[in-house]
Amino acid sequence: MSAEQRHKPDVLKQYESHGIVVHWEPKLCIHVSNCVRALPHVFKPDTRPWINIEADSADEVATAIEMCPTGALSYVRTDGAPQETPASPTQVQPRPNGPLFVRGAVEMIDAEGNVTRKATRVALCRCGQSSNKPYCDLSHRAAGFRS
Repeated sequence: MSAEQRHKPDVLKQYESHGIVVHWEPKLCIHVSNCVRALPHVFKPDTRPWINIEADSADEVATAIEMCPTGALSYVRTDGAPQETPASPTQVQPRPNGPLFVRGAVEMIDAEGNVTRKATRVALCRCGQSSNKPYCDLSHRAAGFRS
């Protein structure tokens, strides 16, 4: 996959192993690297494919994915184990000089009132400069945004 394809909207990579299917949406990834810190033997950004979900249990992979604040990583359990439970109540955490991290049962709605995304985790732009609005794309860094 070329760099241009990776950054196109709706490009989705899927990785499947016993008990779990992992989805990765590059357009939402802002490289917080919680996944890499949690399971460096599973999430290896310098290799291809960069996710080796067979390197650990479905439970451990799911736990690491839930640390992703953007929702770029998500999963579906196929072994009867529980799916991710949205935070309740919904939580909004402004990051210093950065995006809003939102956790909960999130529904993104467009100007016409259509639900465009249902998620448990999103990182929303608050600097106004993202080219992937309403999601953060790290433009706040180049813009010098300060909260």
